[in-house]
Amino acid sequence: MALQQSPYVLYSDGKGNTFEDTSLYAVGRSGFYATPIPEEEWIELPDGGSLYELPGRRSVGIDVETGEMRLCEEGWAVAAFIPPAYTGLYMASYINQPEAPTLPLFCYTAIGWLDDKFYVPAVRIEPDIRQECSGFDHDVVVQGVESLRQAYPNNRIVEHLANNCALTYECPAARNYFMVPLECPVPTSPACNSNCLGCISLQPEDEVIVSSHDRLSFKPTAGEIVEYTVSHLESAPFPIISFGQGCEGEPLLMWETLSDAIRQIRQFTDKGSININTNGSKPDAVDTSVKRGSTACG
Repeated sequence: MALQQSPYVLYSDGKGNTFEDTSLYAVGRSGFYATPIPEEEWIELPDGGSLYELPGRRSVGIDVETGEMRLCEEGWAVAAFIPPAYTGLYMASYINQPEAPTLPLFCYTAIGWLDDKFYVPAVRIEPDIRQECSGFDHDVVVQGVESLRQAYPNNRIVEHLANNCALTYECPAARNYFMVPLECPVPTSPACNSNCLGCISLQPEDEVIVSSHDRLSFKPTAGEIVEYTVSHLESAPFPIISFGQGCEGEPLLMWETLSDAIRQIRQFTDKGSININTNGSKPDAVDTSVKRGSTACG
């Protein structure tokens, strides 16, 4: 049901407290421009969403009396993080002050407050519940980490997924792997052949923007990949293993290892799907890997 009015602007006092400014309606940013958000595009902040304070930045809103855009004179701007199943339609709108620090590489979706609820301009794009925060139980994740560490005590990928991904950064894919066998991440490449300005796992040392998490630091062997993925494909209800995670570079740079691992995996089991997230820079490597996997199954 669409709102009857726009939510109000939010601001932070710099001490972890958030307030609404009822003199301003919240707006969003598209590109470099602040713009009103249609009432029908606001939804309640989904479960698992959270708020960010944006230090050194003043929120922009629409004056409820004049209809003109102006700055909120209170505190710092606020933005929202929305869960992975959703796509934000507008970014938070603000003006930098001279002392504004560089923000880390996160999602900063517009947010507002109305009738004792947080609202964000967003739409759900993924019906699968695998990454819904309400489905995660940290205690169960920890138990899964302990169990799989014992099962694969010398597997560097499992240790990376456990310590770095699931327990430190709380990656939904890694937490799923350790909690319930829904998906199995397979990070393999510490290098990349792209130089994306917004890379989330590696930034140059002289760059003021800091990557949001650390990248894989070693080259796994085909044996390490095969060791823990076969059991997942054999036991999971809807098994999938996936190369090309957010904690690595371009997986096709490791295509020989991946291809060998796929061949061995398919010699053990024909169950499940093998997925790769890639920049597509080596299509011949994909073709070779698919053929080797098909030959092994045949």
